[in-house]
Amino acid sequence: MSKPYNNTKATLALAKASFRSIMRSPSAVVFTLAFPLIFILVFGFLGKGGVKVDLAIAPESDLQNPIINALEQIGVVHIIKDKDKAEIKTGLEKGNIDAVINVQKNSLGKPAYLANVQYTSASIDKGTILKSVLNNLMYTLNSKDITPTIAQLNESTVQGRIYRTIDFILPGQLGFSLLSTGVFGTAFVFFSLRQTLVIKRFFATPVSRASIVFGEGIARIGFALCGAVFIILIGHFFFHFTLIHGIITVLNMLLLAIIGLIVFMGFGFVVSGIAKSESTIPPISNIITLPQFLLSGTFFSIDAFPSWLQPISRALPLTYLNDAMRKVAFEGAGLWDVKHQILIMIIWGVGVYAVAVKVFKWE
Repeated sequence: MSKPYNNTKATLALAKASFRSIMRSPSAVVFTLAFPLIFILVFGFLGKGGVKVDLAIAPESDLQNPIINALEQIGVVHIIKDKDKAEIKTGLEKGNIDAVINVQKNSLGKPAYLANVQYTSASIDKGTILKSVLNNLMYTLNSKDITPTIAQLNESTVQGRIYRTIDFILPGQLGFSLLSTGVFGTAFVFFSLRQTLVIKRFFATPVSRASIVFGEGIARIGFALCGAVFIILIGHFFFHFTLIHGIITVLNMLLLAIIGLIVFMGFGFVVSGIAKSESTIPPISNIITLPQFLLSGTFFSIDAFPSWLQPISRALPLTYLNDAMRKVAFEGAGLWDVKHQILIMIIWGVGVYAVAVKVFKWE
C-alpha cells in the first residue's frame, strides 16, 4: 500500500520555493527593506538630537516646589521662566511654546501643591510627550513623602527615555512595509500563479488548496519578519530606537507584525481576485495602500489632521498596527495592553477574508 500524501511536507516545500522567489524579486526587496530603510535613515539622522518640549512657567506660579524642581532635572523638558502672560499666550498660539504650567500651594493642605497645565493645539505631538512625562513625575512624587528634597531625585526613567523622531517613524515605516508586502506581494503572486496555469498544474497533484495558501503565507511571513528584525536592529543600534524591554519588546513587535501581515494579505487576495490583468493590480493596490500610508500616522500623528479627517484615519487597520507598535516599543506595553488595537485588526481581517472568499479565483 502506498503511503498517504503528506500535505505538511508539500506546504513546507512550497514555502521554501516561494521564499527563494521572494528573495530574488527586486520589488519585494525594495518595498520590504530598501524603501522603509531610506526613510528610517533620513529621519534617524534628522532626529538624532532628540525632542525638546518647551514648557513655560506662569508668572504667578510658585517656583519653590518639588514639581518644578523635578521638571528642571528632566532632559526632555526645556523650562522657560522669563515670559509674561502676553508672551506666553502668543507662544502657545504659534506653537513656539508647547505648554504652560502654574503650580500653587494647596490651601487645604493635601495634596501640598496643585499643578494646572495648559496645552496648545499648535503642538499636539509634544503635548502628548509632556503628558507622559507629567504622569510619570506625579506617580513618582505621590509614591513618596513630598518634600522639596525628594523632588531632586526624580530623574527616574523619563530622562532615560528621550522621545526621538525615530521612535515615531520606525513603527510607521515597519507597518507600511508589512502593508506593501501583504497587498502587493500576495496580489501579484496569486494572479501570476493563476495566469501561468501553475495552480492548475498543482490541482493535478495531491497538493491541497490549503497547502498552496499556507505555503505562500509562511514564505511571506518569514520574509516580512526577516525584514522587520533588520529594520528594528538598524533603528536600535544606529539611531537608538527605544526598546523598553529589549528582546521581549522585539518579540511582541514581531507578533504584532504577523497579525498585521495576515490581515494585509487578505487585501492582497481580494486584489488578485478582482484584477482583470496584471497591469490593473498596481492601481487597485494603491487605492488600498496609499490612503493608509498617508492617513494612518506613518509620518505624523493623526491628531494633527483636521477634525473631519481623523475619524477616517481611525477607521484604517494600519492606524491600529502603528499605534500598537509604538505603545509596545516606547511605552513598554504588553500585547494584552494593546488588545483593543489587536481586536480592531482582527475584525478587519474577518471582514477582508470574507470578501476574499467571495471574489478569489483559483483559475
